[in-house]
Amino acid sequence: MARLQITQVKSKIGTKHNHRESLRTLGLRKIRQSVVRDDTPQVRGLIHTVRHLVVVEEVQD
Repeated sequence: MARLQITQVKSKIGTKHNHRESLRTLGLRKIRQSVVRDDTPQVRGLIHTVRHLVVVEEVQD
């Protein structure tokens, strides 16, 4: 299964509540923090919500 590395590149200060909750659900708390998640439709939906705050890269295991 493909995996995605998600890195927060912009601050969540001043964003909507659902954007902050999406970042929290992804496991991101601060700028330049990265997490690796499975590429599932649920994760893609969370990324789509905060696409202006994060950078996404596909990683190989």
